Amino acid sequence: MTDPAPHPHATAEEVQAAFSDPKLANVLYHDWEAGTYDEKWSISYDERCISYATNVFNAVAGEDGQPYPTAMELGSGTGFFLLNLMQGGVIKKGSVTDLSPGMVQVALRNAQSLGLDVDGRVADAERIPYADNSFDLVVGHAVLHHIPDVQAAFREVLRVLKPGGRFVFAGEPTTIGNAYARKLGQLTWFLTTKVTKIPALASWRRPQEELDESSRAAALEAVVDIHTFDPAELEQLARGAGGQDVKAVTEEFAAALAGWPIRTFEAAVPQEKLTLRWRLFAYKLWIQLSALDKNVLSKILPRNLFYNVMITGTKRS
Repeated sequence: MTDPAPHPHATAEEVQAAFSDPKLANVLYHDWEAGTYDEKWSISYDERCISYATNVFNAVAGEDGQPYPTAMELGSGTGFFLLNLMQGGVIKKGSVTDLSPGMVQVALRNAQSLGLDVDGRVADAERIPYADNSFDLVVGHAVLHHIPDVQAAFREVLRVLKPGGRFVFAGEPTTIGNAYARKLGQLTWFLTTKVTKIPALASWRRPQEELDESSRAAALEAVVDIHTFDPAELEQLARGAGGQDVKAVTEEFAAALAGWPIRTFEAAVPQEKLTLRWRLFAYKLWIQLSALDKNVLSKILPRNLFYNVMITGTKRS
């Protein structure tokens, strides 16, 4: 069976239909974003993101079992999590899957440029097109909140895992974290686009057609982001699907309070204005605040206040 081709330029009718069809919205939105997704989210395949991916993985799953012989990424996007884990020595051979043909295409291109052993399929997370007991590990980053039936996806993940295999999902928004992150993002977008209308700051304003397109993308983004998660309820979903040894861990409170305004500001101004000095400042600030979260705030604040939730579990041997 041949996978569908990317469809990056949706018609107005398709966009309208997507508002009542979350899966169509995911395909249109992510095909639309595929070509610029890495730039938008500052994704790279160097030491910065290799360290981030491996640290996140180890924080929730530990280092036992590494390197995993085979792994699949569910909702891979451009391959950020899987490819950086492979470069970090966590995984030997990988498979990328995504509902968006455009994302699969970019992920495979990224893997090829990095010289990694990766294949890929367009896939619905609720009907994964691989045989039972295929993988030692299934991973995902910022994918579960896009899936209409999360427990069905967990059942499919457990089906394609080998007995004793592990799943690790990271980058999922908590219910409380998502609320303050979205408000900060909306306020930053409003202020940046208003202030840059001042003639003296005109060079900081993106062309109106680009701002309009970003607003349309944001409207679809509100459709594709289906869920937020309470960590305890996410653990219950995984256990209800048959997962063993299930554990959820949260991260990013101070880092999210700063990170969301920074990322929104970066999306609202011309890219040439974001100098190397700015990018280093933003990255170093995120590192410092992440350390504060890990070493101090995680010990005194309830886990459901943090922005990101990560979850791991295993398939019964």
